[in-house]
Amino acid sequence: MTSTDSDLPIAHWTDIENPDGETFKGTDEARSINAAFGAHFGLERLGIHHERLLPGRRTSFPHAESAEEEFVYVLEGEPDVWLDGRLHRLKPGDGVGFPAGTGLAHSFLNNTETEVRLLVVGETAKAENRIVSPVNLERKAMRDDWWDDHPRRPLGDHDGMPDRVRASKAK
Repeated sequence: MTSTDSDLPIAHWTDIENPDGETFKGTDEARSINAAFGAHFGLERLGIHHERLLPGRRTSFPHAESAEEEFVYVLEGEPDVWLDGRLHRLKPGDGVGFPAGTGLAHSFLNNTETEVRLLVVGETAKAENRIVSPVNLERKAMRDDWWDDHPRRPLGDHDGMPDRVRASKAK
């Protein structure tokens, strides 16, 4: 019996990437472009994503999770990681880890003029997981999994928006 390519657990991100155009719930703000390897391969405990972050976009609203761990590795470009209200510029080869339950709020922003590519690895959705967006408290009304008793951490003064999004809202 010979196997065909379709039988093999191999995929290139360009073959499984979702089309561009997804926005954040309740907004017209464009999200990153996602290729979900974990879902493609039927993985039940690992979420693995190739994320393309075009200039002026972010991966998420700044958030922290109660029960799910996450790791992000920069493949290409120089994104800013937003950590508790402070930006930190990253470069290819940098990795950032988020242990569950710490309350460390985070997001990745592309404030450059070139595309950013990220490898995002985390646990798949857990029923007990709760999420908080400490600078976007209005999002609580959109969620049934809000983390009310999250660890309180001091926040810097950055609003979590990419420069382009902030500039477009100021117009």
